[in-house]
Amino acid sequence: MPPVSWNREVPPPSSSASTAELDVISLGRRVRYLRKQAGLTLDDVSAAVGTAPSQLSLIENGKREPKLGLLKQLAAALNVGIEQLLGAEPPSRRAALEIELERYQRGPLYESLNLPKIRVSSRLPLDVLESQVGLLQELERKLNEQVATPEEARRANGELRAMMRERGNYFPEYEAEAQKVLKGVGYTTGPLSQHVIADIADHLGFTLHHVGDLPHSTRSVTDLKNHRIYLTQSQRQDHDPRSVLLQALGHYVLGHETPKNYGDFLAQRVATNYFAAALLLPENATLEFLQKAKAAKEIAVEDIRDAFAVSYETAAHRFTNLATKHLGITTHFQKTHQSGIIYKAYENDGVAFPQDHTGAIEGQPACKAWTSRAVFDVPDKFSAYSQYTDTVSGTYWCTARTERSAAGEFSLSIGVPYQHVKWFRGRETTARATSTCPDPNCCKRPPASLASSWAGNAWPSARAHSHLLAAMPPGAFPGVDETEVYAFLEAHSG
Repeated sequence: MPPVSWNREVPPPSSSASTAELDVISLGRRVRYLRKQAGLTLDDVSAAVGTAPSQLSLIENGKREPKLGLLKQLAAALNVGIEQLLGAEPPSRRAALEIELERYQRGPLYESLNLPKIRVSSRLPLDVLESQVGLLQELERKLNEQVATPEEARRANGELRAMMRERGNYFPEYEAEAQKVLKGVGYTTGPLSQHVIADIADHLGFTLHHVGDLPHSTRSVTDLKNHRIYLTQSQRQDHDPRSVLLQALGHYVLGHETPKNYGDFLAQRVATNYFAAALLLPENATLEFLQKAKAAKEIAVEDIRDAFAVSYETAAHRFTNLATKHLGITTHFQKTHQSGIIYKAYENDGVAFPQDHTGAIEGQPACKAWTSRAVFDVPDKFSAYSQYTDTVSGTYWCTARTERSAAGEFSLSIGVPYQHVKWFRGRETTARATSTCPDPNCCKRPPASLASSWAGNAWPSARAHSHLLAAMPPGAFPGVDETEVYAFLEAHSG
């Protein structure tokens, strides 16, 4: 039995030929099968239907599409109903293999191999048919896995966001697991220190190991055989080391298995991020803090950040988890790159985010009038920037900050509809903007005066967002080298 691999299976290969061509091949094989079952030769059927044997041979080989009148004659000659000739299921296992091999040999995959075609006939041994079809299916599977495009990720993101919106971004099952873990280590109150997090790892039966040779494509590696978690010794601050460890433990606590597809991978990532945040900002303590702030009409993300010693982004995410369920406040969140491209987004307040045909928001440019874009031009980078924006879906108040990382400068913004602004610090702002997006005249189409001067006289060299355009890395855990991880674990297991 071969060793178990984490590399996920991809869906069964799709047809390389057109549906019409596939039907013709299937029809021909069915005619041949029924003719032989009836003990008839090509000459016998030819005489019965008034068509040359060579023409019948073309039909049986899927190279000619018979007209309806000839189909009726063939059905009568073979003493079957016409529906039997047009049935969807191949008449036998061999016929199914013949159809599949013909389909491949007429498709672009086989053409790209530049190999001679095999004549598919009754003389072709069954084991050769099995082998050829199996090889081509596996080759197509490998190629499909390698050339997966970002469309899969965009579609999966859209579906996941719709589910999060439906639930108000609140997941009681993850809250319960986090509470159970905190109770297990005797946590009471205050920011979750690294010492308490180490106690959590020990409580769950794991030892922690900081190494300098962690596989480059990973943030952590969990050894489930020896119950060890390996973390990097790197001093990079792009990710809170506490969150990285808690997310690794989250996969274990939540009972995750190898992702079956990219959507499954994203859902697991959302789950572990939520679990980590629910530990860093426990539900009861965070809710008590927010309720006091709401009563004082002083809700501010930076206060949540400071009270629980987390990043602004983590505080903003955690606010979206609890705001609708416990405070009755609908909200939206954005993480936007300085180029204007949206990296992350969530909403359940009706704000009209730009999106593509799959429903994905990631990779779309945010309106230039929005707070998430305006904040980049604000000189004061210490204080939060607040702004009212009149949009096609209503007036929203948003507060935003900018943060710098290895990938550039990003804005992090939380917004609410106008009716909820009374609970927030910063509501007194006089900054106001109007957005008519998706109308291209809002911020996408240049003013007529500029266009008349420069249209046809400008040629920019684009800075492509390669992370959005490149093919998705293969594997259940995209971009992670299975061999590299196993070799790392083997080297450290002693």
